[in-house]
Amino acid sequence: MNTLEEVLQTGFETLGLPLTEEALARYRLYFHTLEEKNRVMNLTAITGETEVAQLHFLDCAALLCFAEMRGKTVYDIGTGAGFPGLSLKIACPEMNLMLLDSLDKRIAFLRETCSMLGFGNVECVHARAEEAAKDYRETADVVTSRAVAGLNVLAELCLPFVKEGGLFLAMKGPSYEEELEQAKPAIKALGGKTEKCFLYTIPGTEIQHSALLVRKIRKTPENYPRRWAQIKKNPL
Repeated sequence: MNTLEEVLQTGFETLGLPLTEEALARYRLYFHTLEEKNRVMNLTAITGETEVAQLHFLDCAALLCFAEMRGKTVYDIGTGAGFPGLSLKIACPEMNLMLLDSLDKRIAFLRETCSMLGFGNVECVHARAEEAAKDYRETADVVTSRAVAGLNVLAELCLPFVKEGGLFLAMKGPSYEEELEQAKPAIKALGGKTEKCFLYTIPGTEIQHSALLVRKIRKTPENYPRRWAQIKKNPL
């Protein structure tokens, strides 16, 4: 069985992305920390070196093929155990990163992990997205999300954080067309415009995922995002 390092080296070569020895060491430390903490709290159902390297680290790193993040302010909304945000930061340490999650235990794990990785400049925020949008409104160049919510809901939670001219980058499965079509009115109402949709295969697997790029072309109206109960009851 290939080691985590071997899977990552081959995968990054396939993606056409650079991978430093420092990044490899950080991915190894992140993996160990994730596996250890996962024994006492539910962070991820994906375990083992090969699976974590492919289905977490490489899947997330693929986003760097579709959007420039060096020197950019990047927010990961609903980050969970740090995906895609922290995995992207390891591959591209030049970004300014904010990780947001509604569960305090996850944010505590991320603060500890960022400290171990030497990322003292990563902001880890415990809050709901619709509440944090008040303080971080239109301050990000790129907002990512790997959350499982429908795209119309994700758009309302994420687009308010994006600067005019910035990007909302949503990670989805291979069959995104119908979901995207349903979300178009929401994206438009929130000041966005779908720019491109990329279908990619995770290196070393036959699994296909998609990256949907939404450009922020005008400010989000002040009445968005709404309270979570409203969003859930009456999605855009």
